[in-house]
Amino acid sequence: MFIDSHCHLDRIDLAPYQHEFATFMVEASQRRIEHMLCISIDMESYPAMVNLVNSYPTISLSVGVHPNQQDCHEPEVEELVNLAQIEKVVAIGETGLDYFRSEGDLDWQHQRFRKHIQAAKIVNKPLIIHTREAKHDTLRILKEEGAEQVGGVIHCFTEDWEFAQQAMALNFYISFSGIITFNNAKAIQEVAQKIPEDLFLIETDSPYLAPNPKRGRPNYPTYVPYVAAKIAELRGVPIEQIAATSTANFYRLFSNAYRCS
Repeated sequence: MFIDSHCHLDRIDLAPYQHEFATFMVEASQRRIEHMLCISIDMESYPAMVNLVNSYPTISLSVGVHPNQQDCHEPEVEELVNLAQIEKVVAIGETGLDYFRSEGDLDWQHQRFRKHIQAAKIVNKPLIIHTREAKHDTLRILKEEGAEQVGGVIHCFTEDWEFAQQAMALNFYISFSGIITFNNAKAIQEVAQKIPEDLFLIETDSPYLAPNPKRGRPNYPTYVPYVAAKIAELRGVPIEQIAATSTANFYRLFSNAYRCS
């Protein structure tokens, strides 16, 4: 069984499933997807996202605003704390910094990031971290805000072993996406080989970043086994071991909502 630790279920293309989310969920079960963490991007679409997945016990939620979202509702710490009270919400985010898509004075990104960390500490739930071309400031703000108190996950990891070591020292797991299957992802593949077995997760980030051999097409949580298979190849172990280990790691990280079986 597999867990997709980061996906955007309200944004996947349901055309292959007769535009029925329930039909997609049947296939996900048939493909041995045990659980999915549906990640928040903004507050405007959040109520509809909650409504879409609320009746499915195999889906949990995060709450937060993506660092690239602009001209949107900016939640204060209190609002994030209130939204995170429900049991289905197991994490705060995704949050972080992105200097690739945003330019100019990015103090607003820094302040948003800090508010999310503060909210996570209040509710004692892990953080889902997005970082792109901002690794130094990401680590600096995590340290300054005491994010190690709650930890979390660096999702869709695209950095190097040095960054991974610093993140793990701050109580963060590393999550590998379909990017790890790309031929030019040598630095990420090196991290997957070196990382301790109790500190990694797998994800799709669907509908984005489909893995080989689906690259260039819409991505789905049902493709997370491709990520696991590549990690298994890199580490020289059976895919079943990667599935079991990443599943146990997921439940341990989010132990405030789950218990390992």
